[in-house]
This record gives sequence, structure tokens and C-alpha cells, in this order.
Amino acid sequence: MLSLVSLAAIVSVVQAKFFSPLSTYPNIAACVGLPAQYSCENTTVLMDSCCNVVQGGLVLQTQFWDTYTGLERQGQLLPQGSWGIHGLWPDNCDGSYDQYCDLSRQYDPNPSPSTLPDGTPVPPYEGPSVRTFIEEFGRFDLLEYMDTFWVNQGAPNEDFWAHEFSKHATCTSTFDVACYEPGYKEHQEVVNFYETVTKVFQMYPTYNMLAAAGILPSNTTTYTLSQITNALYSQTGAVPYLGCFGNGTILDEVWYFHHVLGTEQYGHFKTLNSTTPSSCAATGIWYYERTPTSERVVSY
Repeated sequence: MLSLVSLAAIVSVVQAKFFSPLSTYPNIAACVGLPAQYSCENTTVLMDSCCNVVQGGLVLQTQFWDTYTGLERQGQLLPQGSWGIHGLWPDNCDGSYDQYCDLSRQYDPNPSPSTLPDGTPVPPYEGPSVRTFIEEFGRFDLLEYMDTFWVNQGAPNEDFWAHEFSKHATCTSTFDVACYEPGYKEHQEVVNFYETVTKVFQMYPTYNMLAAAGILPSNTTTYTLSQITNALYSQTGAVPYLGCFGNGTILDEVWYFHHVLGTEQYGHFKTLNSTTPSSCAATGIWYYERTPTSERVVSY
């Protein structure tokens, strides 16, 4: 028989699914009427850091190509016909970057790095998972999408999500808690960040762009850097960063660079050429097939 605690937990989840999700909007009423300028391109000082991406204005949408998860037996599988989300990173305009900018919002159970460049330790988080934050806002649709396209390797998905928020979103000005006042609800900005990450990821269907140019995962055929770069450039108008390991021969990352007009949540993303040189070799690049038992059919 179910215990009363278990029954109560089930009832709370069922109730949440039938109630309207809580709002996660920041308050951008004060932004109306302000000059519209792209981050890192402003000719006047941006006065309101909730209206424009002042900190972290060079924004990277990053994706992984993993071939397995290591947790297949637990049902943690990769999305068939799609790259996976890595994150949304706030580099500074000069290409440098900050990390773990607000330790009061540190939800990463395994922070990396564990010590910041100035010697400040980043303590591991031991509280409730960020998955519960999303559930508390009734965003079960968002959770389903994240479990499908934002998949970790070797650890639960929510650990990856917590790392990305804590290390990166806390360094993006438009996700500051002050931007959600008045009426801020705890973890509102965390859920809003995850909404934003999934939205920007959908701008770049990397697998489809490559497949349409005849570049498909293969264990028998290699590609050149120019083939892969040109295929993505033809659809985005900019050169992305391509990341490879194995002496530059195994493709596993792509980063799309942007300046943002307005907030990161709802503003316009202008695609830019990568400011980081590719780590891939010029020729002989493997874009390996996934382990068949490591992926699942997904819908978009």
C-alpha cells in the first residue's frame, strides 16, 4: 500500500499538471521607450542591466554531439536526429568570461571549477534538485523538452542543468533577481533561464542543417572542416565554432555567437562569426554515428 506521504506526493503532482503554470516573466515595463541597442555595440552607456545584456553581452548558444550517455539503463537517452543542448554562455565583449557570479544562487552539486581564479571556493550544492524548481512552477512541458534535448553524460540531467545555470546564468545581467521585482518568486529566474535556453537552441537545428548538405554521422566517412563550416554558414550567415577532440579529428561541439538587442529572454539574437578558432583539423574529421541503443525517436 502507498504511504500517506507517497500518496500526497502523487496528488500534488497531479494537481500541478491541472493548474496553470506560474509566470516566469521578468519585469521589463521600464524598458519600453529606451533606445534599442545590441549588446557590445552600444554607443551610449546602457543604464538598465535588466533591459539589455550588459554583463555577458557576447552570447554563445552551445551544442554537443555525444554518442552515448552512460545511463542508458536508467532511460537517459539522446535525441535521434538532433544535437543536444549544452548551454547559453555569457562571454564578455572582449571574449573573456566570468563564472559562478552569485554564490547565493549556486545549485551545482559538482561545481567546475571548484575554486574561482581569485581563490574563492565554490561550495557543492546539497539542496533540492533544480528539477523540483521547474516542477514547482508547473512547467512539466519544459521538463519533458529538457529531458529530451538537454541530456547529460555520466550523471543525471538535472546536474547538468544546475551547472549551466549556476556557472553561466548568474553572470548574465538580465537574469538577476532584481529584474523580476516586484513580486519575485524564488527560483523564477532559474526556470526563465531554462525557457530561454530551449528557445535559442531551436534557432539552430544543427543536425538538419548538416544532413541537408549531405553531412551525416558516419563510421566510415570523414569530412573536412570547410565542408562542415560552409554547410552551417549557408544557413546562419556566420561562421560558428566547431570543437573536436582526439587531436582535432572527432567532432563533438558547435558554438553559435551573438550580440543581443534587448533582454536575453526575449530580445533579438544577431548571429556573428566565432571569435574562437576551431579546434578541429582541416581534414579527416569524424562525425561518428551514435550507439543505436543510446538514442530514442523524438518529436519536435
